Formats: sequence, C-alpha cells, structure tokens
Amino acid sequence: MPDIVTDLSASPATASHTLRSTVADARDGYEEWRAWRLRSVAEPTGNLALIETRWLEPGDETTPEQALAGQPETVTATELSRRDLDTGEPQRGIRLWDAASPAIQAYETIEAFPFDPAWVIEATFTPVEGDRTIPFEHIRDNGLTRDLVVPGDITFTRDGVDYTLSAFDDDGTLLLVFGDPTNGAEGEDGTYASGRFLFVRRDGDRAVLDFNRAFVPPCGFSDQYNCPLPPRNNRFGVPVRAGEKRVVLRGGAAH
Repeated sequence: MPDIVTDLSASPATASHTLRSTVADARDGYEEWRAWRLRSVAEPTGNLALIETRWLEPGDETTPEQALAGQPETVTATELSRRDLDTGEPQRGIRLWDAASPAIQAYETIEAFPFDPAWVIEATFTPVEGDRTIPFEHIRDNGLTRDLVVPGDITFTRDGVDYTLSAFDDDGTLLLVFGDPTNGAEGEDGTYASGRFLFVRRDGDRAVLDFNRAFVPPCGFSDQYNCPLPPRNNRFGVPVRAGEKRVVLRGGAAH
C-alpha cells in the first residue's frame, strides 16, 4: 500500500516531492494537535462541558444572562440558532456549559490510533457553481434532514477504488463527516458509533485529508449536540484505522 494517494495530474517528480512534504508536515504537527484535542474538550466551553441545549419558542426573548438564574458559578450561557424543520424559520437557542460538569469530572482520555502515513491523502477538489446543498440526517432529528452547502467534490483513488466525498462548508472550512466499518465495532479498533469528523485542508484544486486528525464529533461527548451523520457517499467500505476512536470516562465507560 502506498504511503499516500495523490492527484494523478501532477508530474511524477512533483507528485513524489509533494507526497513526502505532505506526510512530513502531517507527522510534525500531529503530537501538538493531539495534545490540543485532549485539552480543549475539557475546557469551560469544551465539548464535555455542554449540559443543556434549550430551543426557544417563537416570541421567547430569554437572554443567556436570564438563563443563568439559579445556576452555579461554574455555568456559562451562550446563544445559537438553527432552522426550524417544521416551519423553516430561524429558531433561537441557548446552551449551558458547566466547567465542573460530571463528564469533565469523569474524563480520562480520547483513545486514538497510532499515526499512520498511509492515511494522509492528497485529493482533487472540484468546485461547483452556485450553492449546491446535500441533505444531511442529524442524530437528534428523528430521521429528518437538513440541507448543508457542499461547495465541491473531493475525489481520489485508493487501492483501486475511486472516491467522491462531500464535505460541507463549516464557517469557511470544509468539514467531512464520514463513516467506516470501525464505527461501533468492539475491541481495540472500534470507533465512535455514529461516524467521525475531519477538517479538510484545501489550496485551490488540491485538498489534503489527514485521517490521523479524524475526531470524535461533539455528540460523542454530550447528548446535547445534534451532529450530522455521514451521507452514503462518505461511507468507506474499508476500515479507517487512523484518528480518534472513542471518549473514555472514569470507570471504563466509553462513548
């Protein structure tokens, strides 16, 4: 198996140099990224701190400050919005974050695979004209879907299989939601059951998918998140043994 799959339009010499540079960069930054992930999820507004997502009825003008009434000093409130699936109208929400949440108190680590250069993949990004949307089912929407903007196709070939993946626009960054046979599997190779996330680096028509930085989505840390699930074309038929596996809480509990 080659260390990396590349855009075949590049010349052999250029492609070889690009591959070495891409893998070296990915390896050099991995330990720092890993330390940041382990630290950030337990911060006061990290994934483990979310204790409530409250969606407000039309006309409810509750402010984040008002939502803090009766809460301990460790709790912070923020505001968010979404599109109501029934009415199509914008809907306000409030989230409560507890820096001393039970999940933070029980947090031990995030299991991860060892760094594997074979899962640093160079791909081609082909933009599409206009705002193309793809329906993504979300974990808390009871089978309904939300349309997310997918600005282009990410294509590559690996072990003789052609892939066309869809990453949506997450505030200017491409976010890939993908699944593979490790999801929900038992044993050391098992990963979070609903799939994993990966931010895609893009430079023009080139994209880098470093699956060593695939991460457990926010809903793997708190059931107060509503995460998108992998669409059919983002589901690999082979195990992706790279990136984060599962969240481990004290006592051996894992999400």
